[in-house]
Amino acid sequence: MAGIIGLVGGEEFRAGCEDMDREIMRASGQDPARVVVIPTAAVTGPAKAANDGVRHFSSLGGNASQLMVLEREHAEDAELVKGIEGAGVIYFTGGSPDHLLATVRDSLLLSAILAAVERGTVLAGSSAGAMAMGSLMRRPRLGHWVDALAITPGIAVLPHHERGNPEDTSRELQGQVPADTIVFGIDARTGCLGGPGNWRVVGSGKVTVYRGADWSVYQSGDNLPPDV
Repeated sequence: MAGIIGLVGGEEFRAGCEDMDREIMRASGQDPARVVVIPTAAVTGPAKAANDGVRHFSSLGGNASQLMVLEREHAEDAELVKGIEGAGVIYFTGGSPDHLLATVRDSLLLSAILAAVERGTVLAGSSAGAMAMGSLMRRPRLGHWVDALAITPGIAVLPHHERGNPEDTSRELQGQVPADTIVFGIDARTGCLGGPGNWRVVGSGKVTVYRGADWSVYQSGDNLPPDV
């Protein structure tokens, strides 16, 4: 996949995200970067989530707009999907990962996004947005794992990981995910930016990488191992 992926641990568009989001825009190669914010997951307040995103990226020098894909029919609307054309960054907000997955899986929108990423567009997502990009996704309320969009093959994301204890999380994961699945525990206001073999930690927190029974912690500015 030619484009760059941004997996963010949550609390998007807030103080402490500025440097991370400038990095995400810079990775697009556009100046100013055209950022399209998609609030599909934000089921309790999509307008606010979209407006917050547009305001945030605009304040950082981006050319930001919103694409209000809220239901499955929107994700299959060819005219609406045209809203991502020319985007340097496509950004999925946090919220309900289940709703996001049900809305975009195998949709016209997803096909268009993947084609844009092949052309070099940055695809970023925070919390639910990042979770849905993995091969597997933990359903927060039910505690079990389901197949996700597999935009980042072999990877799963645990957002808001500043709340977790790595030793406890490692023990839990060994009984829940296949041994060949790498899990990124990403703190809020922190992200992994890049792609397979070329991930870098950006933002104000840390990323914990779980592989089998092993786990390692990486700080902002660190590169993850090239075999991740």
